Amino acid sequence: MAKYSYAYYVDLVEKGYFGNVMKEDIPAAIACFTEDARITIYHGDNAVRHFYGNPTQGQRPLAAFYDHLLGNYDAHFEGFSHYVDVDNKRCASHFTVTLAPKTGSAYEETGTLTLNNCNFFKCIDGKIEDMIIYYANPTLGSIMGVETSSPTGFPR
Repeated sequence: MAKYSYAYYVDLVEKGYFGNVMKEDIPAAIACFTEDARITIYHGDNAVRHFYGNPTQGQRPLAAFYDHLLGNYDAHFEGFSHYVDVDNKRCASHFTVTLAPKTGSAYEETGTLTLNNCNFFKCIDGKIEDMIIYYANPTLGSIMGVETSSPTGFPR
């Protein structure tokens, strides 16, 4: 079993995965994952969402995540900071995502959003087996004219 380097994981995440998402080359982005991969998304107090490389009945495929994202937005990822554990084949990446709604998108009126993300990648044989996404959307409240309240568990 090969041992991959810090540089390999950074390249896998930035160029292989996010680079292909920005180019809207979904087959190439999905090729960064193992066949039985899973994506889990955590966003505030919203329900947890899962997507699967080999979905069973009732599960959403990885492609459904990208169909929604890239069907509605031009996505740009930048400002990466990576934390790589080579021995355990794991990587965490903090970065900024800019989502510009595409013409005709249901989100067009909302305008461009800037998200703060932290993704965690567990890899096997040089591919992503599990990607956990945590993100905050601090621009949405002001764009929509909504006053935000304190996060859950934080005093007002």
